[in-house]
Amino acid sequence: MEYDSVVGETKTEKIIEKSRFLAYAAHAESEEEARAYLARLRSLHPLATHICYAYICDNLGNAQRFSDDGEPQGTAGMPILGVIKAKNLRETVLAVVRYFGGIKLGAGGLVRAYAGCAAECLAAAEVRTYSSHAEIVLSVSYAEVNAALRFLEGEEVLRRNYGEGAEFTVAVREREEEAFLSRVRDFFNGKAEVRVGKRGFYPFPKG
Repeated sequence: MEYDSVVGETKTEKIIEKSRFLAYAAHAESEEEARAYLARLRSLHPLATHICYAYICDNLGNAQRFSDDGEPQGTAGMPILGVIKAKNLRETVLAVVRYFGGIKLGAGGLVRAYAGCAAECLAAAEVRTYSSHAEIVLSVSYAEVNAALRFLEGEEVLRRNYGEGAEFTVAVREREEEAFLSRVRDFFNGKAEVRVGKRGFYPFPKG
């Protein structure tokens, strides 16, 4: 299984007709995480006129919520959700904070403002593909460290541990697991120990 989501947090800012709009995008794997993130934004912006948002907080696209937070119905939350859907993202929360500048935008203007700010924020965000993966732990002697580093170039190395020998933990897509293990056997010819660790989803670079 694979799905796209943002990683980390992204913030963009724009002035529209004297109103200040700040858009935030972040990864959220549950409704609890999404709500906690929105609570943090509210604490950062206690004087904001509106904090409108939308999120899809599961990896199937079923857990969806949005809020206009006092703006006219349908002018903020739904357009923000539409931006997330247009990018086909999962586990993503997107919020737009507005400080009213005194000029009313009208319903159409509000939709364009919120959707536009949300889209700019997602365009600036780092999007990765979350794939089913296994953590493969590769253990070698110090004599094989340089060879291991060459072998692991381009791989997603999660951790490096150095003790009696060297241990590298690598995220490998589930569909590539057997091919990776075969390459390990061929490359090291018995000079490396391998074990499979926990499984889950990992954000691999797109492309």
